[in-house]
Amino acid sequence: MKEAVVSVKNLSKTFRIFKSKGISSLFSRKYEDIKAVEDISFDVYKEEFVGFIGQNGAGKTTTLKCLTGLLTPDSGEVEVLGYDPKRRKHEFLSNIALVMGNKSQLWWELPAIETFKLNKEIYEVSDARFEEIVLEMVELLGIEEVVNIPVRKLSLGERMKCEIVASLIHTPELLFLDEPTLGLDVVSQQRLRDFLREYNKRYKASIILTSHNMEDIKDLCKRVIIIDKGKKIYDGKVDDLARNFVKSKEIVFSLSSVATHGEIEQVGKIIEFSGLSGIISVPRESVASASSKLLNTFQVEDLNIQEPSLEYIVKELFEGRYKV
Repeated sequence: MKEAVVSVKNLSKTFRIFKSKGISSLFSRKYEDIKAVEDISFDVYKEEFVGFIGQNGAGKTTTLKCLTGLLTPDSGEVEVLGYDPKRRKHEFLSNIALVMGNKSQLWWELPAIETFKLNKEIYEVSDARFEEIVLEMVELLGIEEVVNIPVRKLSLGERMKCEIVASLIHTPELLFLDEPTLGLDVVSQQRLRDFLREYNKRYKASIILTSHNMEDIKDLCKRVIIIDKGKKIYDGKVDDLARNFVKSKEIVFSLSSVATHGEIEQVGKIIEFSGLSGIISVPRESVASASSKLLNTFQVEDLNIQEPSLEYIVKELFEGRYKV
């Protein structure tokens, strides 16, 4: 039986927002209740790498803050590593880490290694273990020369890698990542993804990742939880998203002679078309016949059948194009 490291049952959190209406607000204050998270339930199991995605304001960060004890839920039950997060016990905090792409714990004027040393003392890591962990992590991230340079002189990508190391000095068994690749170039994004995959494997850690970058999700997560307007709308395998919601597939083709827009429309719904190449969408059950029609009607140089991209599926979900 799989061991759950995170168990969430009927979690809800509401924020009361002050509504300002000019000078009249000085005499009569009115408030609006905003449901950030509404009746969410899920479990995360040991060594799992789970994607947690949604639009801005969907409730992702609020959920993470409830799981780490930074916020107290209005209702529902939350258990993380066998602890009640809101109690913020030392044993609990010593086994988790929260990394937010838009927040920094590094001292601006000092080298990152000084923050590492501070966290070593906070988490009571031995000298030998500290040296081992820092050497291992900076090598994996390729920042051997970076950690001794004042943080203010580092690039965004270098700072983010140092943030990750600072957060993992105590090698937590549960890691919460909130937009870790935010603002990074593609090379830095991939290096960070490779590191997180290795950390998950080497330390048998469980990781919950929130990101708007679908490459992060596709590259790292087998399972994804999607929330919209505070409610969970999907929890399952990334690979099953298309089968569960999308009733069509895409045919990508290249032609050796020009075809017209009208001719291609006879085969399927046009997504892209330039005359010599294009992408059409056809019902799943019609893929074979549509492919055959293309091959028999036109001079086809290349043809490929694919699922719609994860970005496209998630966008359509949020726009209400698919029935949940």
